[in-house]
Amino acid sequence: MNSVVQQLSETIREAASQRRPLCIRGGGTKDFYGGEIRGYKLDTGGYRGIVAYEPTELVITARCGTPLAEVEAALRGKGQMLAFEPPHFGDVPSPLSPLPHGAGEGNSVPAAPERRMATLGGCVAAGLSGPRRPYAGAVRDFVLGVRILDGNGEDLRFGGQVMKNVAGYDVSRFMAGSLGTLGLLLEVSLKVLPVPPSETTLHLGCGESEAIALMNKWAAQPLPISATAFHNGSLGVRLSGAPIAVEAAIRKIARGVLADPVQAERFWTGIREQTDAFFAGDTPLWRLSVKPTTPPLGLSAGQLIEWGGALRWLKSDADAGTIRDAAARAGGHATLFRGGSKSAGVFHPLSPGLTKIHHRLKRVFDPAGIFNPGRLYPDL
Repeated sequence: MNSVVQQLSETIREAASQRRPLCIRGGGTKDFYGGEIRGYKLDTGGYRGIVAYEPTELVITARCGTPLAEVEAALRGKGQMLAFEPPHFGDVPSPLSPLPHGAGEGNSVPAAPERRMATLGGCVAAGLSGPRRPYAGAVRDFVLGVRILDGNGEDLRFGGQVMKNVAGYDVSRFMAGSLGTLGLLLEVSLKVLPVPPSETTLHLGCGESEAIALMNKWAAQPLPISATAFHNGSLGVRLSGAPIAVEAAIRKIARGVLADPVQAERFWTGIREQTDAFFAGDTPLWRLSVKPTTPPLGLSAGQLIEWGGALRWLKSDADAGTIRDAAARAGGHATLFRGGSKSAGVFHPLSPGLTKIHHRLKRVFDPAGIFNPGRLYPDL
């Protein structure tokens, strides 16, 4: 694998010398997320494999190109999991798939769809978490250490493989959600957690205001909640933990219908992977992060509420300014997650102070500005 790292490093050095943009890409399952893709594709798929896994230490280290499914399978074999429930968004046709010979030269031969699988590097770089996030933590909360190639092709390590090792810990966390703009992730060490011994889902009929009130009421109580989701008059709540704790929580909530385990798994997977019917269609999908206690936003559009009220998925053709103003009034921010025009920027505009910090980090890690330009913000 050293030869793969050397080749990647040489490619980066050459690109930096020519100031040629590079598009860091693993499985490509998050191509839709962030700004427009630009630059020469730097494929990380060849650098894969689990480097170390210590179940008793609750730590796994794997290379960037390792399929996320492979990591999760190894953990599942030991009764453990990635507690932040990262979405895969895999197995879809790739916009960067190579054309077959002769295609695009006056004939109608279509490009063969490329089977894409989410990779560990892409999972961390995207920084996306699933339904369990507010109760277990976000991606960056589980990153213990990283190995990266910076914009000069230098092989750097930050953090470690135990929570007590805090050397460079913040740098490791910077990589989560950076969308590859600061460096090429080579390896990642993650904290893992045991799979809960018992898990049950309840579905309650209620309105939006009542759902928000219930989610906040439950958050103030010692209930083993691991996920919540409200849409179209139905509130789902997942309880995870020791059987006796789950049973006690069911009695305390004292309402709703117990979901069949298979149906419950399909329900939460549909939300995490956005295969649920709510996410279908071409209407722009917005991701609003607000205070959990925020009342209904009053936007005339389809909504799905997660994370105890803190995450509002919004399907709307309204302009970016209207949606971002509504999020800002609620003390939050709005991201154009999928579809629509990206002309107004994908992510909520940064404050002047945060803009300076982003630019300083970019200059330190990627002085030539070659990594995924414009993917996070237009001027980064």
